[in-house]
Amino acid sequence: MNPTAPIDLHSAQAFQAGIPHKAFAEMRNTPGLTWSPEAGGTKGFWSVTRYEDLVTVSRDTTTYSSAAGHIQIYDIDEDALEARASMIDMDPPIHTRLRRIISSAFTPRHVQDYRGAIRARVVNCLDQLEAAGGGNWVDVVAKPIPIGVICDLMGVPEQDHNYLIGLTDHLVAGTGSEPLEPNAYGNETDLRLLPFNSPAAWAMSQYATDLASRRRDSPADDLVTKLLEAEIDGERLTTEEFANFFRLMIFAGNETTRSSMAHLALHMHQFPEVFETVNEDRSLLSAVVDEVIRYSSAILYFRRTVMAPTELSGTPLAVGDKVVMWYSAANFDESQFPDPYAFRPDRPVTSPHVAFGGGGAHFCLGASLARLEISELIEAVLDRGLSFSSIGEPTFVESNFVNGIDHLEVSL
Repeated sequence: MNPTAPIDLHSAQAFQAGIPHKAFAEMRNTPGLTWSPEAGGTKGFWSVTRYEDLVTVSRDTTTYSSAAGHIQIYDIDEDALEARASMIDMDPPIHTRLRRIISSAFTPRHVQDYRGAIRARVVNCLDQLEAAGGGNWVDVVAKPIPIGVICDLMGVPEQDHNYLIGLTDHLVAGTGSEPLEPNAYGNETDLRLLPFNSPAAWAMSQYATDLASRRRDSPADDLVTKLLEAEIDGERLTTEEFANFFRLMIFAGNETTRSSMAHLALHMHQFPEVFETVNEDRSLLSAVVDEVIRYSSAILYFRRTVMAPTELSGTPLAVGDKVVMWYSAANFDESQFPDPYAFRPDRPVTSPHVAFGGGGAHFCLGASLARLEISELIEAVLDRGLSFSSIGEPTFVESNFVNGIDHLEVSL
């Protein structure tokens, strides 16, 4: 008898108060993989909640495919797979060739060139927060910084940043339980053909196509121009491929770092002694950055599809089975992170966290950039001696995919 997950992981409601740690701990302690049966017309899936199992799936792209099925829990049609595909939905060697186009812009050495621009955005946001004596940390700090940074890299004009924030919010809304207005933004495409089943995906594609047209007329030193000029096997990206690539870059470069920055305010309020220690010993800064990222686990999961009969953790898997890697569970695996619910910058580095993936082909391209952005924010907060006199209850994003926060009121 296959063990069944103790909560409905199909549902965004299971994550309305953040990561369901109790349920995930129960699943980690259950032998084998746990099963979530079919729900709402979506087929059942196996959950991977232990660290070692997740790393195994992440690094074996032959057995566990991103391209054969969907990378999210819900099922989509074959024609939608092709229409929605971006780099993250592909396997090597195609994925590798696409990734190579932009990978140089995100190397640890290269991202250091962005430090000054990141610092300027951090200073501007904290100036606004201080001037008001507080406010919604998400709107004033967590949202503007990462969207500004990735838009700078892509070549998106400053006046369009808020528009793209709104679009990414609407993308994530597609992973919630409420149906979206299909004709929003003037969309006429069937939602099943759009990423996240959201009309915002159509709007972002339209924006990308318009920006590409402007860059073809006036090339610039940015990633949009680089993508337009790149060739894969002697051919340039089609309009649709470019739009999908652009949407992935904006979403991945913005949403994940934003979520970690949103949670940072909670961490600073819940664990003030940790940040006091870091303030006194700045050599701990990089360690506390990774603890913020681990604890936040901004992306809750990614799914893979089994391509050959195999066995994982004693559970037989058949071709076509859906396997869901819960980063938000593996990042609290007691076998890898002793006392996992403690927040500590002196955590023994037995294993790296998996918030950026479990290694292999799909390891997060922007990991170094995200670390730098969060580091600059923490250091600026410490330099200013900022602390919270009060903090409200967070309003979490309704999603079983992104561990985001919509609203968090703080007073300085």
